[in-house]
Amino acid sequence: MAIEQAPAAFRQITIPLSDGTPLAARLWLPEDGAGPFPVVMEWIPYRQSDMTAVGDSMMHGWFARHGIACVRVDIRGSGNSGGLLGDEYLRQEQDDAVEVIAWLASRDWCSGSVGMIGISWGGFAALQVAARRPPALKAIITCCSTDDRYADDVHYMGGCLLSDGIAWGHGLFGQLARPPDPRHVGDKWREMWHRRLEGLEPPLASWLAHPRRDDFWRHASVCEDYGAIACAVYAVGGWTDGYSDAVLRLMEHLSVPRKALIGPWTHVYPTWGAPGPAVDFLQEALRWWKHWLKGEDTGMMAEPTIRLWHGEGLKPDAHMPAIGGDWRGLPAWPPAPGTDASLFHLDEGRLASAPPVAPPSIPVDTPMTAGMAGGEWCPLDGGSSGPEFQTDQRPDDGLSVCFDTLRLGAPVDLVGKAFLDCSVALAGSVATLALRLCDVAPDGTSARVTFGLHRVERPAGVPIGVPFRLRLALKGVAYRFGAGHRIRLAVSNAYWPMAWPEPTQLGVVLHLAGASLSLPGLPAEMVKLPAMAPPQWAPALPHEILRPEETRRITTIDAASGRTTLTIETKRQATEVDGLTFHSDGLDIFSILPGDPASAQATITREMHMRRPGWAIRLETRSDVGVEAGRLVLDCRIAAFENDGLAFSRHWRRVLRG
Repeated sequence: MAIEQAPAAFRQITIPLSDGTPLAARLWLPEDGAGPFPVVMEWIPYRQSDMTAVGDSMMHGWFARHGIACVRVDIRGSGNSGGLLGDEYLRQEQDDAVEVIAWLASRDWCSGSVGMIGISWGGFAALQVAARRPPALKAIITCCSTDDRYADDVHYMGGCLLSDGIAWGHGLFGQLARPPDPRHVGDKWREMWHRRLEGLEPPLASWLAHPRRDDFWRHASVCEDYGAIACAVYAVGGWTDGYSDAVLRLMEHLSVPRKALIGPWTHVYPTWGAPGPAVDFLQEALRWWKHWLKGEDTGMMAEPTIRLWHGEGLKPDAHMPAIGGDWRGLPAWPPAPGTDASLFHLDEGRLASAPPVAPPSIPVDTPMTAGMAGGEWCPLDGGSSGPEFQTDQRPDDGLSVCFDTLRLGAPVDLVGKAFLDCSVALAGSVATLALRLCDVAPDGTSARVTFGLHRVERPAGVPIGVPFRLRLALKGVAYRFGAGHRIRLAVSNAYWPMAWPEPTQLGVVLHLAGASLSLPGLPAEMVKLPAMAPPQWAPALPHEILRPEETRRITTIDAASGRTTLTIETKRQATEVDGLTFHSDGLDIFSILPGDPASAQATITREMHMRRPGWAIRLETRSDVGVEAGRLVLDCRIAAFENDGLAFSRHWRRVLRG
């Protein structure tokens, strides 16, 4: 519910960097009260004058109406800013941010105190810039981000290549090719655009060329040195988001003043949080800014350090799952061990209270199509409204090796990370293991509560077929399995298309001797908290939705070959802002043969449009990923058009790795 009657005023500004590069930015100053004011900066490449303009006005305009100045910057090489942007989170990007923070702090309308806020890229940037310790940066709010760019990011999970990363890599490829807007940069727009196009390289090529943790991924991963961060940190996430585990790690390893908020949400600000309740996040953020940027005691640092959603009754749905629950508070993370921690022993088909007398060994050699009910790793990333969530897990359960409890006589709580301790033997050198923990309702509906993906390598010196010990984690969550329900652990050696299979992957044998599933229970110090207030925001700047988003997600199976294909057709919302109309259409195709991991294929295409009277831009991009002779191959193309005339085209082919 908006509380003001008109959009907050803003103005476009240019921030000059010391190397002469101009950065375009949008500035909101409080209209009442005497300055100078503390300033909050959002630092992302997603085009503040068009793509994010509506949402920016609703958030930053609200802060400005409450005494906080805000600056939304197009980073170097994006939007209407000068220079080139080659990839995510480069050293140059951080250098620029440090310089911009100093510039903001020196303005006569700034009090000298600066904060950073951001979701996804902006949340990453806030952590990374905080680790550079610019003197004026007093506090950050990082939403849906990560401290570890390799082990817990969109590119790889547990060493497994993610299809979300392939799609995002292609999306960023197109983002980098968008031109500046002539309305804002004048006649030099074409020169700036062609410079971007000539300097373009597919970021996905670099990501795929680094399949293991190395210096490429260690750069800008703040987990390499949590002690580098000296300012206060408010970490925000959602259990349905891909990045929730990072919030828990930040609470555990940071030594600075810190707070955490984890709801049931996916990849969105909690103001628009879904699934579950959207909350008054902007008021929470305002209390944070007043405390750290204005020195006012808002009382929030005396409240529980961690506020999290303790879910129950999850109902899967591709469009939007439903979940009940309530808010709980904790003074710290990790919590003291719960008094009702649960330990289940794996027996054939069962999660039992006692170890089996004669533990069997069970082959895990699932079809490559196991995982089609899993949805996307990070649903609704990028603002989509399509059917991207998990569905009823029974189709995937039927292709997996499952272990069930009896119907629960009393609720069982999980707060934190579940672990599977087991021994496995590999028929080859490497395998994928996907673990899913599901809540099975009395009617049989199976809802995935949490999951883990792991690329498992046979240790040096261990022969083929000889078991070795593993401890495998699932993503952290707070959840209650209700009485009358069953807990199901599902194990597979494929999770397509979320996880790209190893091209030479062979089967796995799971040895149940000593195999157990541990679930940390309710911490003794956890307290119930009252419901959070409903959300508020500022009215949006004038805009028109010319076409609503439409997404279709279709699975087909070729009866002759068994090839299973997932086709995602997306027509993104068409919007008009300040006389500029923009939209994009996408087609993602993932296909695989059930018995052949090397048959995996992905084709991602996008067509992006920008238009003003007398000026029209169209970008057509395509990325193909597949396996040839045991090696991963990436093929990328772009064609850029100005007023229907071809302005630029290029083709890249990279043979990457086996």
